[in-house]
Amino acid sequence: MKQRYAVIVLFAMIIASSLTSIGSYSATERQVSEDMDRALALALEEQQSDVISQDTIRTFNNHLQIAELRGKATLAVDTRGRQFKAYAHCSEATIFSLSDQRLSAVLWMITIFWAAYYLYRRKKIVPLLANMTHYGGLSFSESDGRFLDYQGQILKLTPMQHQLMEMFFQSPSHSLTKTEICNALWPKKPYASETLYTLIRRIKPIIEEHSDLKIESDRGKAYELKIKITSPVL
Repeated sequence: MKQRYAVIVLFAMIIASSLTSIGSYSATERQVSEDMDRALALALEEQQSDVISQDTIRTFNNHLQIAELRGKATLAVDTRGRQFKAYAHCSEATIFSLSDQRLSAVLWMITIFWAAYYLYRRKKIVPLLANMTHYGGLSFSESDGRFLDYQGQILKLTPMQHQLMEMFFQSPSHSLTKTEICNALWPKKPYASETLYTLIRRIKPIIEEHSDLKIESDRGKAYELKIKITSPVL
C-alpha cells in the first residue's frame, strides 16, 4: 500500500473510532437524562412538596430505571427564576462508564495496531530512501542502481526497462527523444522503432502500478515521465 493511502486509512480509522465513541456516549446521555427527569418528576409528585429532602432522594433513586445511576445522580434546585425548578444531573464520567464502548474500543485497538505498523514500516523505509533521487513515488539510488517504490520494495524491471528508467531519472526534464533512447539502448540496430514501442508498452503498467508516474508520448517522437494528475471528484 502506498504511503499516502496508509495515512488516509489511519485517519479514517481514527475518525471512525471517535464517531463511534461519541455516538454511543450521546445515546447514553439522552437515556440518562430521560430517566433522571422521569424519576424526579415522579418523586416530586409523590411527596407533593417543593422541598428536596432525604426522602426525595430515596424516592428519586427508587424510580430510576438505570440501576447504575442510583447514588450517582445529583439533585439540585435552580434559584435563578421565580418558580421552583429542580433538576437532576450526573458527571460525564458516569455517562461514559454507562455507554457501550465495546465497538469503539475494538476500533481503537485496530487503529493503534495500524499506527504502530505504519510507524514501523516508515522507520524501516526512511533509511533506505536516504541519498536517493525521488520522483512521483519512485526512488532511485545511483550508487547501486536500484528503484524503490513507496514501500521500499525493489521495482522488478528487465535490464532494458531498468536502463530506460535510469535515463528518465537522469534527464533534468524527465523526457527523452525517440532517437536518444534508440541510440542508447540499441546503438547497432538501424530500425528500433518497433522494439521501442514494445518496451514502452510493457513498462507503462509497471510504472503506473507502483508509483504516481506515467509515460506520455509526443506523437512517437519523444517520451516523458510525468506525475499523474488525479481529477477532483465533484
